[in-house]
Amino acid sequence: MEILEQVITQNKVLVGDSLAVLKELESETIDLTITSPPYFQQRDYGNGEFGVGNETTEEAYLDNLLAIFFECVRVTKPTGSIVFNLGDKYINGALSLLPYKFAIKATESKQVFLINQITWSKLNPTPRQDKRKLIQATEPFFIFAKSKNYHFDLENYLKHLDDHNKSNRTKPSEKLGKQYFELIANADLTNEQKENARKALQEAILAVRNGEIDSFRMKIKGIHKEAYGGMEGGRNNQIRYNGFTIIKILGNKLKKDLIESPVEITKDNAHPAVYPLYIVQELIKLLSKENDLVLDPFCGSGTTCLAAKNLKRKYLGIEINPEYVHLANERLKQTVNFTQELFL
Repeated sequence: MEILEQVITQNKVLVGDSLAVLKELESETIDLTITSPPYFQQRDYGNGEFGVGNETTEEAYLDNLLAIFFECVRVTKPTGSIVFNLGDKYINGALSLLPYKFAIKATESKQVFLINQITWSKLNPTPRQDKRKLIQATEPFFIFAKSKNYHFDLENYLKHLDDHNKSNRTKPSEKLGKQYFELIANADLTNEQKENARKALQEAILAVRNGEIDSFRMKIKGIHKEAYGGMEGGRNNQIRYNGFTIIKILGNKLKKDLIESPVEITKDNAHPAVYPLYIVQELIKLLSKENDLVLDPFCGSGTTCLAAKNLKRKYLGIEINPEYVHLANERLKQTVNFTQELFL
């Protein structure tokens, strides 16, 4: 209890075993948990012979990881989320699917459900080309929630890309919509349907010129193919009964379950596996509010805490290796420009 009270008043990275420290925290006090645990038998994280990742079997690794995961679930609020990033491993020449085994076991507990698996597509993966395998260039970020009331700010997610797209839109052509007017004139529609189609088309053109939408598509009965093989519903019904339909395209970048980002390479960071500050910040914007408390039980060099600080959230890091705690604290003293403009 004393640890949590201290952290709420002053952000801190704690030295200690994740499971032991988590057991000291009160239930449902964390707004967002986001972490990247040590991968199974991959690297030396300096966490001791018996630390997570150093187990001799997959089963032992998953058991230790899930014990920590369920403590994270316990301390996270019903409005919060728990995000785990895991990498896979080849064992005897075959992928072990450890991240997915973990996700299945987590959801089978019925304590959480899986909102999304966000795929991190690495722009600069390790260039070790096997003659009989493709280079691994993706990793999953699993987003779990405890209740249907989880915080989810879609408008804030990848917002800088939306702003960039809007500011770089080109001026609409003077010929916008001309082709559709010609198609309406030649279509096998009633006079009333043609008049309604022209009116709707004029409104769509005006919306583009006013910047209300990015663009549009028009489908006209007898000219354009119906969607989904002509099945009943939605736009197909509009085409059949009205003679046309207009599909408005808002222009916002689709918020997909895929983020492209390079592997983090920091000259003065001795940690062997730093996950991208950019991705962590996007997830923090999506899943929390300013002044929320963000937890990372495998803090490493402090990337999650740094992302939380940049975005005006409180943070709590837990790390077993004192050297990495020192490194994290040094990084947290620095001012970092957190808007990584990948589109430049």
